[in-house]
Amino acid sequence: MVEALYRAESRRVLATLIRLLGDFELAEEALHDAFRAALEQWPRDGVPANPRAWLVSAGRFKAIDGIRRRARFEALDDKAAEKIAAPDDPATWGREDIEDDRLRLMFTCCHPALPPDAQVALTLREVCGLTTEEIARAFITAPATLAQRIVRAKTKIRDARIPYEVPAPDDLPDRLESVLRVIYLVFNEGYSASSGATLTRHDISGEAIRLGRLLIELLPEPEAMGLLALMLLQESRRAARASPTGDLILLDEQDRSLWNRDQIAEGLALAEQALASRRFGPYTLQAAIAAVHASAPEAAATDWSRIVRLYDLLAQALPSPVVELNRAVAVAMRDGPAAGLALIDALLARGELADYHLAHSARADLCRRLGLNAEARDSYQRALALVQQEPERRFLERRLGGLKN
Repeated sequence: MVEALYRAESRRVLATLIRLLGDFELAEEALHDAFRAALEQWPRDGVPANPRAWLVSAGRFKAIDGIRRRARFEALDDKAAEKIAAPDDPATWGREDIEDDRLRLMFTCCHPALPPDAQVALTLREVCGLTTEEIARAFITAPATLAQRIVRAKTKIRDARIPYEVPAPDDLPDRLESVLRVIYLVFNEGYSASSGATLTRHDISGEAIRLGRLLIELLPEPEAMGLLALMLLQESRRAARASPTGDLILLDEQDRSLWNRDQIAEGLALAEQALASRRFGPYTLQAAIAAVHASAPEAAATDWSRIVRLYDLLAQALPSPVVELNRAVAVAMRDGPAAGLALIDALLARGELADYHLAHSARADLCRRLGLNAEARDSYQRALALVQQEPERRFLERRLGGLKN
């Protein structure tokens, strides 16, 4: 039970401890002390009525005891000491109090004094609890490099005394881009796990959607609406994306009766509202693409010409080799596999996607459709050498095994 509580609540508890203690490292130590205390006391005394508040309170007082033991308590100024040691009544804490702490922590981690990549990495680690390895894969960088980036960001927050607060309304728009990027990376890790035995991680994608809703409540900007629309429209397909045995099912083979119509309706409405503002950006454009798929009653009815046009706009708003790859796949669906293959080959020749398994698997699929089995085999093998997720690996192996000699 404590292990399940740690998975569900540890980041919320950590966010409040950071506010109370004013230090990342001290709060993380206090978090683990609190859960150790729970393992010792709850079997004897019973589980408290408000476990989350109990953990926050226990962690804070463990931290105070540790400070006193290290004879550093007197080094704190009076105001800081009073803040840490102030009495409290956990029974009076509401859910909103701790949720507000998470929002404060998210904006602190995304402070403009930090480099953009550090903002995202720190938020993914501290707010959402992704491991260093998971974040490193999202950034396509080495875990050691990513870990150093996080440490430097924490040091900067401490040394620069970056405030732990939600920015004033006038400052919010400038901070929005990094926050949106963080939420999107979190969602992607949950929607298509970067590695492991399962295709998706519902807890993480659900967390991203929750953060997206919180952000809209705070700042109802079109791009925030567009991002939430995008996440809802993609999440609506979760039940149809894998077989009962956990195998990957491609979009054109999914049972659309399993799609979540409530999420689709909400996503379509948000996307329409964001587009109508004329102040939208890349997340809204991606939501518009997802909306075309969601609106098609069957795969054959998909409006691929509209999708290609939307990718043309997206490539202008967000120049990226991954966007170009997705556009190439859409072109293949509109104009035939040869047209898409030419675009993907040109992309791979540039070298930017050489280590991206989806580029090689897309190329393999187009070669397979064209009857170029030898080339398809080479590309499937290259994709298999790079893939980290087991359902994707099994899918690629089945496709490779199905090729004729």
